[in-house]
Amino acid sequence: MSQKVNTNEIMELIKDLVSIPSPSGNTEQVIRHVDEYFNKLGLETQRNHKGGLLVTLSGENNDRHRFLTAHVDTLGAMVKEIKSNGRLKLTMIGGFRWNHVEGEYCQIETAENKRFTGTILMHQTSVHVYKEAGDAKRDENNIEVRIDERVKSEQDVKELGISVGDFVSFEPRVEITESGFIKSRHLDDKASVALLMHVIKLLKEEGIKLPFTTHFLISNNEEIGYGGNSNIPSETEEYLAVDMGAIGDGQATDEFTVSICAKDSSGPYHLGLRKHLENLSKENHIEYKMDIYPFYGSDASAAIRAGYDLKHALIGPGIDASHAFERTHETSLLHTARLIYHYLKSNMNS
Repeated sequence: MSQKVNTNEIMELIKDLVSIPSPSGNTEQVIRHVDEYFNKLGLETQRNHKGGLLVTLSGENNDRHRFLTAHVDTLGAMVKEIKSNGRLKLTMIGGFRWNHVEGEYCQIETAENKRFTGTILMHQTSVHVYKEAGDAKRDENNIEVRIDERVKSEQDVKELGISVGDFVSFEPRVEITESGFIKSRHLDDKASVALLMHVIKLLKEEGIKLPFTTHFLISNNEEIGYGGNSNIPSETEEYLAVDMGAIGDGQATDEFTVSICAKDSSGPYHLGLRKHLENLSKENHIEYKMDIYPFYGSDASAAIRAGYDLKHALIGPGIDASHAFERTHETSLLHTARLIYHYLKSNMNS
């Protein structure tokens, strides 16, 4: 199986995905990109009313179903106010810290689909002018967007077509290194979307019929809490969210293995399904780390909160510096792809 997983192909899929702006609430372009990929494989797709993308692979057993999800929406921002000096105040989309986007290039998309570039900066940026440049609080009052146009007033900005409520996306700055790393914004969770795309392609090429009918949801509202909590068929017994593994002090997760989550802020994941994933990893020589994410929630936990009667689990590649300048390694992608593949071919956990 490891010979079949092509990490170079996965990396290129990720590169394409992160290069398409898709903050939560504005994901049509990237959903269409994924849809076209599946259509080229000869797969039928459908959209839910929220704009997410569903793909179903029929199985030998159509009475018991599985459901997998990864989310294509990302962190971003929206224009909160046009300032009198021609700069923009922002409101966050998703949970990040303002210092993580300070100095970042960005793109403003208007309601008429015009796009303007800019830079996210502190108002008190110049040390030659502002004595408190290093100490001023990084917050929504001091952070602003410098638009790359000749604008000096609120009216100048409005004449460009920019208005309150326009989406602002962050430049990903994606790079693949010779040492096997991929670094970029928005690996959460476009790395996992690429993994599902690649594994589905492998199954299609091999002509494998899965033991159970399996649904794949490319969700588009996870960063704001409700991406994968709907459109789950009543026959579904197992729900596997594929999302990043968080790295930091006290965490077991690293950039070179697949992370299996035992518990996050929503509580423990289903013990039986978690053990099933752990046993599959051991049986197939998949390197994994069991971990707990204290400030984390997934589409699987959102489905449980919505009242679905499911066994839920969460796995994913280890992502360093989550919600900032993220990075992972090709070996983490490899082990995660292998676990997804073997899980899909395995018997239902009971």
